[in-house]
Order: sequence, then structure tokens, then C-alpha cells
Amino acid sequence: MARAFEPAPVSDNARFDFIVVILALLTAFAPLSIDMYLPAFSAIASDYATDTHHVELSLTAFFFGLFIGQLLYGTATDKFGRKNPLYIGLAIYVVTSIGCAFAPDIQWLIALRFLQAIGACAGIVIARAVVRDLYTPQASARVFSFLILVMGVAPILAPLFGAYVTEWMGWRALFLIVAGLGVASAVTIHFVLPETRGRRYDVRMRNTGSTYWAVLRDPSFLRYSLTGAIAQSGLFAYITGSPKMFIEVFGLEPMHYSWLFGLNAIGIIGFSQLNGWLLKYHSSRKILNVSLPILAVVSIVMCVMAYFNAGFWGILLPLFAYISTLGMVFPNAMAGALAEQKERAGSASAVTGSLQFLIAGLVSAGVSQAGSFTDYAMAWVIGVAGLLAVIAYRVMRRPE
Repeated sequence: MARAFEPAPVSDNARFDFIVVILALLTAFAPLSIDMYLPAFSAIASDYATDTHHVELSLTAFFFGLFIGQLLYGTATDKFGRKNPLYIGLAIYVVTSIGCAFAPDIQWLIALRFLQAIGACAGIVIARAVVRDLYTPQASARVFSFLILVMGVAPILAPLFGAYVTEWMGWRALFLIVAGLGVASAVTIHFVLPETRGRRYDVRMRNTGSTYWAVLRDPSFLRYSLTGAIAQSGLFAYITGSPKMFIEVFGLEPMHYSWLFGLNAIGIIGFSQLNGWLLKYHSSRKILNVSLPILAVVSIVMCVMAYFNAGFWGILLPLFAYISTLGMVFPNAMAGALAEQKERAGSASAVTGSLQFLIAGLVSAGVSQAGSFTDYAMAWVIGVAGLLAVIAYRVMRRPE
């Protein structure tokens, strides 16, 4: 007979202990895998005798891998607990990271990046589900703010680290480093992270599709999840388009671009921590009601700056405001999406993550293609994302 899971107490006290740090590390695998190799785009293109457009496709493939992979883990985490699916995901991540390091051509790199993302997204799904297991909605919003703090460190350090590693050791070493990080994480999780699935629910893997459909039909879930996904798609437009805009169009050196990338990450860190402080006094919904219109305003400003070809500072300032405001929008949208989910917490986490990265993949592909026609493709897409996020939130509001 299978051993029953130990109960997981739900707390309103968001204690930032070692378990929360581990959850932050799990959610950081995806941004590390994205941000660390951005300064290496030119080196990769040169090594494979191709252009940066084809290297951007490896990033697009990663986004689509995150979309599909999260759907694979959602129901599995509700059925088998949190840790076993996590081990499988980390194993996939380690093997494919090593494969990326030795990819013989750009086509192999694109394919392996897709598979690497399927491994990386296990940490995203399971970390969110564990937060839902352990904390009340108000406390979970504070925990998500802390996760963004740790995730925000990755965009600050990862591009700088990636630039130095690429210069000294070559870009392939980047993938060997993250493979080693995956091994170290699996060992740490085995000894430190408890199984937080409170009890077994009657979850049947063959009913995965119907479970996901039931989650999607929840109006509250769909409203918050779609709002957060659309808002964050602007971040992925920035990740995809910023190397070309700032390095090729504005002429920054890769090292200077890495510092600029870190500057924007400081913004999202600061606002996420401001969000954590505000949650002591205001509900997450109230904060979202204020931060979303701010996101819309800076989106409009960015579109205006792009229309008038405002140059480096005209784009950088509203971009910084947009990325920073996401530190308040995304944690509260995520907490709202998962608040009413109980036995479907893992499935709901997978669906919201898949929506996020499906939109991110489409946006990434759109920025890559639009870049052939305009130098300001990134700015236009971010502007539209901010406006659509506010529209989705308002239109899908349930009658009081």
C-alpha cells in the first residue's frame, strides 16, 4: 500500500526560511537558462556560421518547451506528490543541458533547448504548487514577491556571468554550468524539501484534459491568470528583442548590455519587495487594481517614444518603468489565480504557467519576425502587452 502523504499545514505567516529559498532556486532555472546566454548570441551565431535571427529561434523554442512541459507536470504533481515529478524534471534538464553544450549545429541547439525547457519547467510548476500547499492567499502573495526577488537576482548576475564565461571559456561552458547546478539542486532537494502534498486526491492521469479544462472554466482563475500572462509577455518581448535593439541598433558592447539588463532587474526586485511590504496593509487585489493602470500608462508612453524614434533614453526609461511595475502586477495576479484552487493546485499552476509561456513563445516569435521590419519591434510589442493586460482584467471582471 502506498504511504500516505503527511499533512501540509496552511499558514498565514510567510516565513522566508530555507524551504522558500529552495523554491526560489527552482523557479530560477528558467530565467537562468534564458538570461545567461543572451550576451553569447553573437558568439553562437559566429560559431554556427548563421545570424542572430536563427539564434533567437533557440529562445523561442525554449518558451514553447516551457508551455508544453508545464502541462505534463501539472496533473502528475497532484497525483504523485511534488518531489518525484521534480526529480524527473531535473534529470531531463541536466541531460539536455549537456546536450546543448555539445550541439553540432544550430538546428540541434534549437531542438535541445526545447527539451531543456521541458525539464526546467518542473521547478516552476512544483514551486508554485508548494506555495499553495503551505500558505494562505495573502501570505502566498508575499512569498511570490520573495520568489521574484531571488528570480530578479538572476537577470542581474546571469548576463554578466554569461558574458565573462563566454569571453574566457566559450559559450558552451554556460550549459555545462547549469547542468552542474541541476545536479546540486537535486541532491539538496532530496535532503531538505519535504513532501508538501497534504493527502492523496482521486486524481486520474487519463482525466488530465478534463482537469485542465475545469481549471480553465473557472472565471476567477482565467481572469487573473490571463492578466498576469499577458502582462509578463512584455518581459519576454524585452528578453527576445533587447540584444538586437541595444547591441546592434544602439551600439552597446555586450558587457554594457549585461549591466543594462541588470539595471532593469533591479527595478523588478525593488517593486516586488515594495509589493511585499504593501501586502501587510492592503489586499493583493487592491494593489493589482492600482498597478495595472500604471502598467498601461507606461505602455502608451513606450509606443509614443517608438513612434517618434526617441532613441536610447526614450526607450530605456519607459522600459524600466514597465519591467519594474511587473514586480507588483505578477505576484498578485498569480496569488489571485491560485487562491480558489485546492486539490487542483498543481494542475492550476501548470495551466497558468503554460498560458504564460504560450503567449511568451508567440510574442518571442513575433518580435523576432517584426525585427526584420522595424528597429523598435520590442517597444511596440511591450506597449500592446500592457494595454491588453488591463483590458483582460477589466473585461473578465465578474459582477459584484
